[in-house]
Amino acid sequence: MDSHSLSVLLAFASLVLGILAAAIFVYIVVPRRRRAKAKAATPPPVNKAPPPEPETPPAPKQTVKVKQHSLFVIFSHPDTTTDERLTEWLRNKGASYDAVKKVFLIDGQQPSNPITVANAFLPGEIPDLLRGESHEPIRGVSLLVKPPLHKRRNQQMHVYVALAKELHEIFNGDMLNADREPATESTYTQIIG
Repeated sequence: MDSHSLSVLLAFASLVLGILAAAIFVYIVVPRRRRAKAKAATPPPVNKAPPPEPETPPAPKQTVKVKQHSLFVIFSHPDTTTDERLTEWLRNKGASYDAVKKVFLIDGQQPSNPITVANAFLPGEIPDLLRGESHEPIRGVSLLVKPPLHKRRNQQMHVYVALAKELHEIFNGDMLNADREPATESTYTQIIG
């Protein structure tokens, strides 16, 4: 075979392969585009019967993983007597003061995960009431606790809810959840798990 006939043969083979590639392209890609256009052009089927509505709404479940539970007790009439009652309550609960964070910590059932008592209003710092630091009357407190990693270890959540309810009764104030809405029994149920 001479070089001239070899180059003609290679050119012919390239032409055949090019036509074959174009045929494959048309066979695969063009029908997909047509199907996509047809699908976009047809309206979705209309269901004439409305879907049945559930008879009872499902119970709210805690679907979002919470990093920290928060409950706020806003005092109805903050003054020096409420501060004195709060100081006495903290003493009775064995609270310790964290001077760095400027909050009180209550051990509860799990000292490794203490319940934090802070000022409900910004900046969230509370003076050391046990040492008699001077301050303006505290208008409310927030109770904070991290949820347990395992549901079987939720004893601290029971203590947390009991402390919040006790504060609510003592100070006859407003109990608010993390969204600053009134706390209800379902709020407590979600916290306890």
